[in-house]
Amino acid sequence: MEYLTLNNGTKCPVIGIGTFMLKPEEAQNSVREALKMGYSLIDTANAYVNERAVGRGIKESGVKREDIFLSTKLWPSEYENENAVDETLERLGVDYVDLLYIHQPAGNWLAGYRQLEKAYKEGKARSIGISNFEGKYLDELQNRWEIVPQFIQVEAHPYYTQKELRKTLDKYEIRLMSWYPLGHGDRSLINEPVFTELGKRYRKSPAQVILRWHTQMGFAVIPGSRNVDHIKDNLDILDFTLTEDEMKQIAKLDKGVRYYHRTDEQLVQFAGWRPSFEKE
Repeated sequence: MEYLTLNNGTKCPVIGIGTFMLKPEEAQNSVREALKMGYSLIDTANAYVNERAVGRGIKESGVKREDIFLSTKLWPSEYENENAVDETLERLGVDYVDLLYIHQPAGNWLAGYRQLEKAYKEGKARSIGISNFEGKYLDELQNRWEIVPQFIQVEAHPYYTQKELRKTLDKYEIRLMSWYPLGHGDRSLINEPVFTELGKRYRKSPAQVILRWHTQMGFAVIPGSRNVDHIKDNLDILDFTLTEDEMKQIAKLDKGVRYYHRTDEQLVQFAGWRPSFEKE
């Protein structure tokens, strides 16, 4: 495994498994099998309504807790709940998480960030992060944080490399964790000729080449899957290295085009929605 060193000295695996849109049973199975095959980074969230299932998968895997890098996110409706962190830990069945995010810049997000800082000081979160904080939200947070976050989780892929955002991240040594790393159901990214060509050269699939690109960009990447074969393939990317020229070829694909477009109306909706934790 390869690791990123965070701005607090913590180390995080470059590739893990995400559990977005996985039903509880699927998340439990995927996490268990991923850990058994060598993954150690697991990402979930309050909003995925599968934290209990992720916890069950961890226990069933037989992998020691200290050998797992566990990441989750507080949802906006939990930002003002003073018990949100403890309740999240209870659902996961752990005493601490390795990375705790606030999920969206919605509602009283500053209260949410203060919860992260408190959890960090108390040892309940070994690193903290912000998810989907870009533009004006990150600008405002910079003036109000006490503890600089270790991670930001945002959409990133060869069509959208987050050039502008990375200028701020580099300033504070904040690491980026990619979601939608292979596009979002759009085959045009995977079907780009450069990935087909490089796949043949390295005997890898185009998807594996793209995931390797993420890690060589210095990103952590968390592709999700309910298919065990896909989970195994996603991990099999660390035995080759793209050359500088090949990275430059891929850089030419950057269109500044993203798949997800959040609206202000959605942020209002996010703040008003509460996950149904009893369904886990």
